[in-house]
This record gives sequence, structure tokens and C-alpha cells, in this order.
Amino acid sequence: MQEFDPQVLRQLYKPSSDSHKSQNGKVMLIAGSKLFHAASIWPLTTISRIVDMVFYASTSENNEIVTRMKEQFLNGIVIPRDKIDDYISESDCILIGPGMPRENGYQEGDDDTKILTESLLTKYKDKKWVVDGGSLQTISPEILPPTAIVTPHKGEFLKLFGTEATEVSVPEMAEKYNVVILSKGEVDIVSSPTETVVVTGGNAGMTKGGTGDVLAGLVASLYAKNDAYLSACAASYINKKAGESLFERVGLYFNASDLADEIPKVMKEITTR
Repeated sequence: MQEFDPQVLRQLYKPSSDSHKSQNGKVMLIAGSKLFHAASIWPLTTISRIVDMVFYASTSENNEIVTRMKEQFLNGIVIPRDKIDDYISESDCILIGPGMPRENGYQEGDDDTKILTESLLTKYKDKKWVVDGGSLQTISPEILPPTAIVTPHKGEFLKLFGTEATEVSVPEMAEKYNVVILSKGEVDIVSSPTETVVVTGGNAGMTKGGTGDVLAGLVASLYAKNDAYLSACAASYINKKAGESLFERVGLYFNASDLADEIPKVMKEITTR
């Protein structure tokens, strides 16, 4: 199977020197639960460093946490879940699912992940979607619109599609459901309905909790201004390179927050070559 060619990164959108606020991407992040706080903050941190505006919708507790982080989170708006519709229309891309409750993981005050995800995917099927985490573990694949990128690890792929993630099954599912799939693992497999590449690299430090949430945020950030397949391939490559960069300095001893901090540095190196 063909390996991703880093030269493709030259095709990524670059903000114009005369652009102004909101021209370089707006992303809606629907994420988090009463149990999982950081799972929504990691993609939030990543997204806010790449696009011009983030609309963040989580549980009331997580909204309060992010509001207190305002000195770090400058380019975003914290909104209650019941105001999601007001902001989706002006978002270039919506990321849904990181840290949202899985089956049997609900606590009082949480939304029903399946109901919320499937209703939004159906209502806004023409918007760009990145579907991750709890959403992947609760929805039916038939509900996915052709604008969707899904970012499952091996367990989520099995639960969503009913088969193991392999170099054969990933492109088969991408074609069957007409979506882009970024299957996460030691080697990532990225498939559109017509193309597939593998992305190698990274290290065991990236097995820590939250690194997948960082990747989902990166995918959504790129998808705001690029096509789906390029966004998924580029995000996979950049994420692994960020892990390798950290390994050079600290070995395996880094976490998801470190990875989120490293991505802008790697992106600078890549985009200025």
C-alpha cells in the first residue's frame, strides 16, 4: 500500500498576509462530559492555535473550566449546548465526540451522545464533520454524511463498522459509506472512497490518553480550509511528527498537552520548507 508523500503538504491552505479575522477558518467543537474534561480541552487547545475562531460547546462544568482559561483561549466563544444550532451555520467544520459519554457512561447532566450526534449529522448533512470518540461508539455508520471524516482507533472501528481495521477493510468501509476514514494505530491508514495511504512514524509515547483528541482537533482545524482526504492525511503525518519531535527531547515522557503544544512548532517547520 502506498505511503503518504509529505510533498502533498504543500497543498495545504496558507492564510494570506492581507486576510482578516474569520477568513482562515471557524470550527465548532462539541465535546466533553461530566467525566471527561480534558478530552475536550485538548482538541480545543489545538484548534485555537490554527483557525481564527472556535465555538466550544460542552457540559456546563466544562464550559466553566474553559471560561476560566480565557487568558489562554483567546480566539473562541464558549456556548451552551442549547445554542449549538446558532453557531453551526457559520462554522466551516464541526468536530463532535471527544470525551462525550459512551454507552453506560452517562452521568446526570450529560447529553445523550447518540441522539445529539445523529440528529446534528442528519440536520446539517452538508456541513464538514469530523466524528470522534464517544460519537463513534454510539452511532450507526449509515447516518454519516459524505462530508464526514471519522477518526477511530481499532476498538472504535470495530464497534462502528463491525469488522477489524486492516489495510483491506479500511478502504472498503470508506467506499461503502462514502466517507474519509483515519484509522489510528502504530501505522495510520487513511482512506477516501477512492484513495488510500498509510502514515508511519510516531512512537510509544503517543499511546497516552488524550493524544487521539489532539489529533481530532488537528483534523478539524485543517478540514476547515482544505478538502477531507488531504486534511486527514496531513493531520496524521503532522501529529506523528510532533510525537517524534518530542521524543528527541524527552523520550517517551510526554503527554497529550505536550503534543498539543508541539504541533504548531512542527507545522511551522513543515510549512516553511
